[in-house]
Amino acid sequence: MAKLKVYVKNNQSEVKVPVGIRLLIRRCCQAVLITEKYGKDAEVSVSFVSNSEIRKLNKVYRNKDSVTDVLSFPLTGSDGTVEINQETGAVLLGDVVISLETAVKQAQNYGHSLEREIGFLTVHSMLHLLGYDHETSQLDQRIMREKEESVLEKLGISRDVTFVTGENT
Repeated sequence: MAKLKVYVKNNQSEVKVPVGIRLLIRRCCQAVLITEKYGKDAEVSVSFVSNSEIRKLNKVYRNKDSVTDVLSFPLTGSDGTVEINQETGAVLLGDVVISLETAVKQAQNYGHSLEREIGFLTVHSMLHLLGYDHETSQLDQRIMREKEESVLEKLGISRDVTFVTGENT
């Protein structure tokens, strides 16, 4: 099986990062790569930021002056070229940026756990890093949503099931 290195950074102080979230993110990233049969060693970076920081990034990179939940920055070129970590030989898939503040708010709004929300955002972004785009058509949106739910279900955090930690047992 190909190796995956996930770098998780907390670049915000508004919300405490819950125990187990870093492992959850790694599991989500790995599950997407397995589901998509991505057979190369890979690296991905996931950062938690504040609402103000994600708003700035959204404005600079997408020309949208608003807070969003997650941004994906794929490193694969439009022609399919990839960047390689010269030390490890791993493909650099890209960067995922999550607003933890917005994730907390959305989890409350949707009535599910923060873990489910972060898992969803991670899987969603990983699919973007692999080239999926839900904004191109309704069909692409449906395909991406089905893939998201399939991966989350395999991880035991589907819509109907919530993430269970050792504290709950």
